[in-house]
Amino acid sequence: MSLRLFIRLATGAAALALSAGAAFAAPDVQTLETDIGEVIADSEGMVLYTFRNDEEGVSNCYDQCAENWPPFFAEEGDEAEEPYSIVERTDGTLMWAKDGMPLYYWINDTEPGMTSGDGVGGNWDVARP
Repeated sequence: MSLRLFIRLATGAAALALSAGAAFAAPDVQTLETDIGEVIADSEGMVLYTFRNDEEGVSNCYDQCAENWPPFFAEEGDEAEEPYSIVERTDGTLMWAKDGMPLYYWINDTEPGMTSGDGVGGNWDVARP
């Protein structure tokens, strides 16, 4: 094999690997039909929530709040596509948001499709498609 052909093949393989990685960058979510209607859940069926005390692009759930409502974390290098975005938390971690609103899990949802966090404290809502 010539050096020129080897370089072309290696370059093509690297480009393919990079594009394949970008294909998995968006959050792995799904729409589930539950007892309260359609909701957004992660790839394992765990329902996601929004916090009414958050602002668009800003998470206000830390400390005990984040223990009860763990963020739906994103990873460095993830790329978002509308309606999803990535929010940087004050500790530098990244989390997914839908329509600008950060997404969380509810600690008491122990099985896929559970929606027990909807309406908690008048501040939490299931994320809707």
